Amino acid sequence: MRYACRLVVLNLSGLSGKSSGEDLTLVDSMWWPESYRAMFIRVKKIGPYEYLYLVENAREGGRHVQRVIKALGRRDEVENSDLLDGLIASAARHSRRSIVLSSFYRGELPELRRLSIGPDLVFGRLWQETGCADVLRHLLGERQFGFDVERAIYLTVLHRLMVSGSDRHAHDWHQRLRIPGAEALTLRQAYKAMAWLGETTDDDRPITELIEEAVYRHRQPLFGELSVAFFDTTSLYFEGRGGATLGQRGFSKDFRPQLHQVVLGIVLDGHDRPIASFLWPGNTADVTTLLPVVERLRTRFAISRACVVADRGMISAATIAGLEAQGIDYILGVRERSTAEVRTTVIDDDGVAVPLTILRQKGETDLAIKDVVLGGRRYVLARNPEQARKDAETRTALLAGLERKLTQGDKALVGNAGYRRFLADPAGEGFTIDAAKVEADARYDGLFVLRTNTKLTALQVVLRYRNLLAVEQGFFAAKTLLATRPIFHRTDAAIRGHIFCTFLALVLRKELMDRLAARHLAMPEWQQVVDDLADLSEIEVEQDGRRALLRTAPGSTIDALCRAVGITLPPVFQELPRAATP
Repeated sequence: MRYACRLVVLNLSGLSGKSSGEDLTLVDSMWWPESYRAMFIRVKKIGPYEYLYLVENAREGGRHVQRVIKALGRRDEVENSDLLDGLIASAARHSRRSIVLSSFYRGELPELRRLSIGPDLVFGRLWQETGCADVLRHLLGERQFGFDVERAIYLTVLHRLMVSGSDRHAHDWHQRLRIPGAEALTLRQAYKAMAWLGETTDDDRPITELIEEAVYRHRQPLFGELSVAFFDTTSLYFEGRGGATLGQRGFSKDFRPQLHQVVLGIVLDGHDRPIASFLWPGNTADVTTLLPVVERLRTRFAISRACVVADRGMISAATIAGLEAQGIDYILGVRERSTAEVRTTVIDDDGVAVPLTILRQKGETDLAIKDVVLGGRRYVLARNPEQARKDAETRTALLAGLERKLTQGDKALVGNAGYRRFLADPAGEGFTIDAAKVEADARYDGLFVLRTNTKLTALQVVLRYRNLLAVEQGFFAAKTLLATRPIFHRTDAAIRGHIFCTFLALVLRKELMDRLAARHLAMPEWQQVVDDLADLSEIEVEQDGRRALLRTAPGSTIDALCRAVGITLPPVFQELPRAATP
């Protein structure tokens, strides 16, 4: 049987739960048999006036046929009368869907229940397709917890993506969402799920590592073999002691040295996708972390050849010796001021610099790059004129403040590291500004130096190193957009599980951004994505003893998100089955 399409247009206001001040037009398509005769209003201009006609549109004998059923009259006269309103009201009485929607719009039907459906609609699909759900269920195996651990972990990851906060907050938050399988989860069960995530196996390996490696293998056919790995670390502080061994005081990148912390490391591939995470006690030095990371990439991820890119905090003679002994390519940032060879020779090299312009989202970055080789050790020196100008301006402002302080006495200067590096040692008259130190500091304006053993060109080395910014952006997302804190857990296992949920959230977030980019869709602000997904809801209403689900109007980003993920929205109206009578 062939079908024709009829469009039903309703004017709805406020269905989204917002007061926008504008009506929303909902267009819903319904399919009808070929014999069905749809009707519509046609406007026809005759002379100076416009006339309205009720027209029948049918498909007969393989062609469309339109017939005028009734001439309604002049448009201005009809619109000033009650003719159309009465006709529409009369027709609506015979349409259950129209009656419910219209009544809800007029505020005649209270909300019996409202649940946000957007978060699970999008991220639930990504959770399945990235392999996270299958990997967790496989690792759980035959273990009996009395509740669905995979659902508890998914709930925590979803909470981390949308609003974040403590596990206690996640328990309260999920009551307002539709998350299949998570309806009856309790806070105690969430704590047990976090503890399982952080457990260690019989060979003393955390469950989290097994999950990362299995998810990587699940996605590897799509990505190919890893050719470059970007690695960096950050610190996360605790509200309490931070477990038996993980929580330690150390160098805090959050400027909270008085609090216990852990050191978190993340590895990204060449397309900025998170593939592995590492957790160490808070007093672990960065220089000791890189070699264990490389060893795990080689043995657990079966990566035979990859270039490791890391920041200057990772470099040491022992690290470089270890990498070269294993035949690992590396690009490492160098501490320009504290490395004697760089300070005395490399930055003064008189070789020819090659210009490089890097496109950014806003504007361009100009660099001057050159290779410097000393005794078989290869350095790549890059200078950024724009950054050099900013460094000089910062130093000028600091020196101006220092001069004002000197006129007020020099006791307050001793504890200020920014001031102290420009001061000459006191010689009876107190502190003075050391011009030689100011001149020496200017040598480093806009400068960064890399150490590498690769065969890449200097330009390629710099470009690859700049991709390390993606790891820093991942840490920013982990701490702010996907706020991992606060962390209240008391055991190492629960802490490890809590933080690992942020890693899984980063995996899903990156997957969504990649799918949007692959379809050349506009990249929305993350907060707008979160708001639109949270607003997309289903509302249960009741009229005349019959219940129905209504779906709110989608926000501006929802269409792009649905196309990127490959999903369709539920219908605006769904009739719920009548409750069985005893």
